[in-house]
Amino acid sequence: MTNGNTTMQRRTLFTAAAATALLAASLPGTSPAADIKDETLALWPGNKPPGGARVSVKQSEVARSDDPRFRDVAILNVTQPNLTLFRPAKPNGAAMLIIPGGGYQRVVVGKEGYDIAQWLAGEGVTVFVLLYRLPADGWDAGPDAPLQDAQRAIRLIRAGAKGWGIDPARIGVMGFSAGGHLAAMAATRFDKVTYKPVDAADQVSARPDIAALGYPVISMVPGIAHAGSAKQMLGENPAADRIAEFSADQGVPANAPPTFIAGAADDNVVPVENSLLIYAALRQAGAKVAMHLFEAGGHGFGLRSPKAAPVAAWPSLFIEWGRSHGFV
Repeated sequence: MTNGNTTMQRRTLFTAAAATALLAASLPGTSPAADIKDETLALWPGNKPPGGARVSVKQSEVARSDDPRFRDVAILNVTQPNLTLFRPAKPNGAAMLIIPGGGYQRVVVGKEGYDIAQWLAGEGVTVFVLLYRLPADGWDAGPDAPLQDAQRAIRLIRAGAKGWGIDPARIGVMGFSAGGHLAAMAATRFDKVTYKPVDAADQVSARPDIAALGYPVISMVPGIAHAGSAKQMLGENPAADRIAEFSADQGVPANAPPTFIAGAADDNVVPVENSLLIYAALRQAGAKVAMHLFEAGGHGFGLRSPKAAPVAAWPSLFIEWGRSHGFV
């Protein structure tokens, strides 16, 4: 039996996915090849994330644009984190966890979730869009609450890989803006224990096999950090050790996955120095990394840049890079 709230949530997700499918042919590098169905998966047993006893916020959805061509929505005060599944018509065995941005104040599931998922599904990738909890909503884990969800998502995908026709050694993570920070944390803090195991899925590795970061937030250091994300993550005047702990360029392990970075030098929201920092840290750790910084493109370009704009080349660059690493 499905309660009214769950039914409404599924209808909302279906509407978003269907709108994205209609848009797909106009986006660079896409093809309308995904089998869009009403498939959402709760991250946690009983749809109860850990450490929620003090959480009083109510999950809600807001429209970010009235443009009828786009289903551009964001989710606030996430209490029911989940995955939305996009099945490709011709699966190639790869899977990608997409992590939208939103400054850790919201999750922009349309522009940086469903759009991206439709494109990758057209390339044969089985895609999961992550709706994750936000750090300032009262969860016991605080700034680790989003990472709990990201780690759990990767483990669920890997544990269920056979049923989805996925190669458990070809699971990637791709994030944008603040979602890029969470993707970078998932790619560099996969061994960090953020929650107690809740079922058999938590026995498998949370390490992604590749990572892709779009105009990412990386550092929590004042002057480099995106101030809004840093405040939501750590509050006012955090201690130096907390800043280092949640700066993704700090403590990058030698077995960090191959990483692709894309951004624009004229980004006036998240300083491009964030991309430079994670690129340098990955190189220093000995990890494989490719970076494409465009002269212009601003912040939040996703897949919606004009096709003639140089920054619109990033999807095809990612596909070629992914092919070189056996991902697609």
